[in-house]
Amino acid sequence: MEIIFLVAGGLGLFLLGMKMMSSGLGLIAGDRLQGILQKATANRFFAIFVGIFATIAINSSTAVTIMTVSFVNSGLMNLSQAIGIIMGANVGTTFSAQLVAFRVDTYAPLFIFFGVIMHLFFKKRNIRNIGYVILGFGVLFFGISVMGGPLRGLAQEPSFNAILTTFDNPVLALLAGFLFTAVVQSSTATTGLLVTLHLSGVPISFETSAFIILGTNIGTSITTVIASIPASRESKRAALFHIMFDVIGSTVFGTLIVIFPSILIWFQTTWTETARQVAMFHTFYNVATLMLLIPFVKYVAALMMKVVPIRPDEIKKTYVKKLIYLDTLDKRITQTPAVAVLNAHLELCRMGKIASENLALALEAFFEVSEDKANKALENEGIINFLYHNIASKLVWINNMALSKYEAEKIGKMFRILSDIERIGDHAENIAEYALNTKEYELKFSDAAVEELRTLGNLTIELISKTIEAYENEDRAQLSEIAGLEKEVDRLSESFSENHISRLKKEQCDPKSGVLFTDMVIDLERCGDHANNIAFSILPERV
Repeated sequence: MEIIFLVAGGLGLFLLGMKMMSSGLGLIAGDRLQGILQKATANRFFAIFVGIFATIAINSSTAVTIMTVSFVNSGLMNLSQAIGIIMGANVGTTFSAQLVAFRVDTYAPLFIFFGVIMHLFFKKRNIRNIGYVILGFGVLFFGISVMGGPLRGLAQEPSFNAILTTFDNPVLALLAGFLFTAVVQSSTATTGLLVTLHLSGVPISFETSAFIILGTNIGTSITTVIASIPASRESKRAALFHIMFDVIGSTVFGTLIVIFPSILIWFQTTWTETARQVAMFHTFYNVATLMLLIPFVKYVAALMMKVVPIRPDEIKKTYVKKLIYLDTLDKRITQTPAVAVLNAHLELCRMGKIASENLALALEAFFEVSEDKANKALENEGIINFLYHNIASKLVWINNMALSKYEAEKIGKMFRILSDIERIGDHAENIAEYALNTKEYELKFSDAAVEELRTLGNLTIELISKTIEAYENEDRAQLSEIAGLEKEVDRLSESFSENHISRLKKEQCDPKSGVLFTDMVIDLERCGDHANNIAFSILPERV
């Protein structure tokens, strides 16, 4: 019983260390990784290399594939790009098994000591995150050390060996790898554990290990499929490719191993240690599957389109009273802060576009004295208010995640940007109400007043549109133009207010209409201020 407890405890430490390493590396590389993934081009080879290095960087193919599905769902990546990254991620995940195959568990306490010192006693976030990775590395190998002795003891037990022999059946071995990976949601953990068993001298045949690895690769795709369930159909195509990629690879190489056993013999004669044999087979299998399917990426993408065809309702509607990008934000789907921050950014951009278009609609309602357009603008304001409250709630949730310094700064700015966008929506609501008042009370404006309001309204709309575009793309090159437009809005607001006072003195304007004119100028000028705040939020915080 004591042996079982020690093995269970060691396994727990192993999985905890794996999770800590993945989380820590995600904090260090998450913001940079997001930018790299988004720059993956239609060139399939570049996308593959991005997938490989991204997976090595955060030590989790699951996190990379879920992030990829999220980018596809957000419209930032097409299916061909996603296919390349997923193929690369399958190769990148083999790095961890190679790492575990090195016998460094004797140095685990040293890694734990330095990791704890860096994580607990340093103030800089980056140093603390690096310390967390080192601590996770140490915990992982300490878990291997804890399991080593008990596993060697179990290897001498006839009853334990009898259980292991049941997995000599290739189908059962493959099923075991699939089920364990699907449960722990990490192929890295499964293959790392398998290598650990060999390091401990557990008598598992190399053939059994090979089939477990084949099952492991299929199991890791289950998490991606789950992540795509509430997402777009394009995301479902990417997830379907992931599971198809692994099923084809496992089927082809499983068949080859059965027909040509010499394949496994080659690994056994090339590398003497069984742990290294397993790690090298894992790498070779994934690279070979990649090479097998590279020429058929375009055809596979076309097949995915036929299997999951486009539906008329596939294109998302902007004006819908629900969250689109943050709707699936929960612990089951979003496992990395980078994905959550990206989706929050996209949701804010969507809300900003609605607010900008609604201001333009409210102005049309005013100048056309259209009750229908005014009512539509007021209806849209309800959507803006809904988004404001629900996005704010999600931002609070994201803010409680383990964020990198860059991500924490970005979320902090989003709270202010959200408020600025909501205020633009409020000013559009005011103008829509002015349109209704103009019609109800039959207010009249001089031609000069109408022309000035048109000029100021058009300039404000241009300013807000450029602002949302600059924020969406984080394009600092547009900031000087935006600043110039905002100053011009301020100048015209002051000039038109003085002209209005002059017209009132000359009795060229009705005083009732004059009050409304002044309020409208103030609304437009304040919209310009809020737009300026949003645009310059893309600059880094001053230290």
